[in-house]
Amino acid sequence: MNLYVRYFDHESLVYNIDDVATFLSTIHDIKVNNDMLSRVAEFWQSDNVYPFRLKVSYSNYILFLKTDAKDMAEFKYLEKLNRERRNEGRMTLADRKRSQLESLKQANPGWYEAKITFKRVVMNPETGKCQYVDTNFRARLKAESAMHCYERIVDHLQNRQDIDPRSQFPSAKSSSFIYTYLGTGTTPAAPAAEENPVAAQATTEAADVAEEAFAR
Repeated sequence: MNLYVRYFDHESLVYNIDDVATFLSTIHDIKVNNDMLSRVAEFWQSDNVYPFRLKVSYSNYILFLKTDAKDMAEFKYLEKLNRERRNEGRMTLADRKRSQLESLKQANPGWYEAKITFKRVVMNPETGKCQYVDTNFRARLKAESAMHCYERIVDHLQNRQDIDPRSQFPSAKSSSFIYTYLGTGTTPAAPAAEENPVAAQATTEAADVAEEAFAR
């Protein structure tokens, strides 16, 4: 295992601790001493695979990175491959999010059962201050797609007088919005209320108005 060393524009691939001392001694800003070399050697011999940064002044560090590269050219090539893999990983994540959004928007008219967990602003009766409380709201409704289902529920909650407008709603892509497509048949039974006492009030009311508010 060799060691890549960089200090601003100065860089080198070294093969032993003497090479480290020789390279660092060529940099005017760095004063090489035994304590510094001992810490580098300790890192080199350890199982630590993460970069090691050695502080040499108030805000300046020397970077040390373990590598299997045999020379600087191979190190640069391997680093390029690593960057490309990381970029591919980010693209894959972006593709997954895009696919999830497309799935939510896909037209699929019919009945849905959905549950949303949102941050509801409620007043604490003991302190008289407002606080956010995780609140579950369930309903069965007609929608043109899963995204339309989400939008109708959020719009309904935002327009309810008993829900503070400062309440916060999650993204449709988050795990706080769960839905099931029930088909295009007759009106399903209303969903059961949640056990959470704050949520129960909202959910019970939702069950009462689900068909009236959402079936249209």
